[in-house]
Amino acid sequence: MPRGSTHPAQGAMESTSSTPSSVTPQWDVFPQKTLGPIDITILVLYFVFVLAVGLWSMWKTQRSTVKGYFLAGGQMVWWPVGASLFASNVGSGHFIGLAGSGAASGIAATAYEWNGMFSVLVLAWLFLPIYIAAGVTTMPEYLQKRFGGKRIQIFLAILYLFIYIFTKISVDMYAGALFIQQALHWDLYIAVAGLLAITAVYTVAGGLAAVIYTDALQTLIMLIGAISLMVFSFVEVGGLEGLQAKYFDAIPSTRKENSSCGLPREDAFHIFRDPVNSDLPWPGVLVGMTIPSLWYWCTDQVIVQRSLAAKNLSHAKGGSLMTSYLKILPLFMMVMPGMISRVLFPDLVACAEPEICQKICGNPSGCSDIAYPKLVIELLPVGLRGLMMAVMIAALMSSLTSIFNSASTIFTMDLWKHFRPRCSEWELMIVGRVFVLLLTVVSILWIPLVQAGQGGQLFIYIQSISSYLQPPVAMVFILGCFWKRANEKGAFWGLVLGLLMGVIRMVLDFIFPEPQCGERDTRPGVLRYMHYLYFSMVLAAASTLTVLLVSLLTEPPSEEMISRLTWFTRGDPPAKKDLSVSTSPDTAKGAREAERPALQIDISIASENSTNDNKCPTGTKKDSKLVRTLLWLCGMERRQENPEDVAPAKPERPMASLEENPLVKHILNINLILSICAGVFLWAYFA
Repeated sequence: MPRGSTHPAQGAMESTSSTPSSVTPQWDVFPQKTLGPIDITILVLYFVFVLAVGLWSMWKTQRSTVKGYFLAGGQMVWWPVGASLFASNVGSGHFIGLAGSGAASGIAATAYEWNGMFSVLVLAWLFLPIYIAAGVTTMPEYLQKRFGGKRIQIFLAILYLFIYIFTKISVDMYAGALFIQQALHWDLYIAVAGLLAITAVYTVAGGLAAVIYTDALQTLIMLIGAISLMVFSFVEVGGLEGLQAKYFDAIPSTRKENSSCGLPREDAFHIFRDPVNSDLPWPGVLVGMTIPSLWYWCTDQVIVQRSLAAKNLSHAKGGSLMTSYLKILPLFMMVMPGMISRVLFPDLVACAEPEICQKICGNPSGCSDIAYPKLVIELLPVGLRGLMMAVMIAALMSSLTSIFNSASTIFTMDLWKHFRPRCSEWELMIVGRVFVLLLTVVSILWIPLVQAGQGGQLFIYIQSISSYLQPPVAMVFILGCFWKRANEKGAFWGLVLGLLMGVIRMVLDFIFPEPQCGERDTRPGVLRYMHYLYFSMVLAAASTLTVLLVSLLTEPPSEEMISRLTWFTRGDPPAKKDLSVSTSPDTAKGAREAERPALQIDISIASENSTNDNKCPTGTKKDSKLVRTLLWLCGMERRQENPEDVAPAKPERPMASLEENPLVKHILNINLILSICAGVFLWAYFA
């Protein structure tokens, strides 16, 4: 949607008579319903339930090892994996942003969701077998094994942390805070700090297992609440036919004459739009959008880490299929309710005058982002309003916990282990947990910048930022996984060139924002005439060419850099040198997965702990009850009670197994075909 355009919707007429915006908070300008005692009770029960599930999950996994904490012990079955993939992806920014995009410009933003339907299947069927064979814990670690050296791993680890902290966390926190302010009128700092505190408790204490199990609960709550609101919305507007008829009449009462400001788009019910002048050109949707989508679903730590926690490849595929089917729903659960909100409240959601928009929501560019909260507060009866508040908080918490856990994994395994290669497992456990607390503090400190960004602009920028930073990384992963000739020099310079181009375009985008509706466009030609999805295609092509040319002009990678690290070599036998490193009983099994490089982490840590006498104090039997309680909460009591017992009683598998039951494999492949057919039908029907 045009970044500066304003968007139509109803209901502002009754409201301008309230208190002046200079005195009251922006969301209090218009009289509205708030949560009643029943709603508050439902919210409290929700928090109790989430904490109970988080605490219960602590008993379900081994939290005192690297693999137990960061990969949930590799014991997850398909349904919590699928639910966690969906919940990690659908944050509160999705509810606010997709509904806002629907209110502003129709259903085109659904393309981001339906693109993900295919990309999550590509992850399970093409990328995961390579990651499992490679035995990696993080994505930067995979590139380090594939290409050698450290510079790509460090470069990528820092880039991933930057993307997480300054885009994902900020957008989800803004959206969640917007909802909380709208419904409860709480102070933004108190609301977000409280949420982050609860989130941090079970993320720090339970690791990935707690995150995945609570995500499964959050997904159930999100689906129940969002589908309830969807039903109420469609009943109110007269079904899909009523929406199609009334959407084009949802025009604000105050707007500039002889301009398109505030008018609904003529192509609002089409996903494929004009390739030159539209907000989402169809070639960009098909190609330019797919590249960041592949980065997100196939190489992003948040997503891949959940799949790597599965018991075996079949469970990982089942989780991806579940997510793929669930991705059908956002059009009906988020985008169309946003459009209905515009129909019901055109003067509010679709305000077309900067001064009026500033009064309504504090953002002169438009108030389409209030579409979903407005619908919840005005349309739902008592009780369901509390449930929807729980849904939004569930969406916020599930995405934040996923980011916290994955960012902690990258920092610990890629950066900390690089600077302290001989650190003990005890130290890694402490660092991983402390980094989550550090991220919590950074998130709270980020709130003023989120407020200053006025949210609407911030969310709209998020997809363009993805198109500027992610394509080079995606192409390096794709070439590394599927082209054996790609080498470290090619990958490094492909990343550097692509990211340099992307950062330049991103900076220009912030210096020259898109003009508001009715203003003259004075931006440089590269911004005015090249849509960010087209720029994504250019970036991907430039990065790919660089990797190809540099790789072909320099020496080919050695056998060690290819064995078990590409699609064509994933079935290679383990390298002999891996056997010599290992002293674990696992090596006697001779199973394919038992000799992956990732095993060296746990083994070297275990053997070192036995000789190293932990670098961090573990305490003695004289420790106070408080210290013992803290150690138990962090899942580290095993080391304290038995510091000399290094080897676990049951040796852990280093990673999910590649073996699949033939019958299960056939069932999964049939579902793969069904899911692809469903996706193709939906694209064709709404194109």
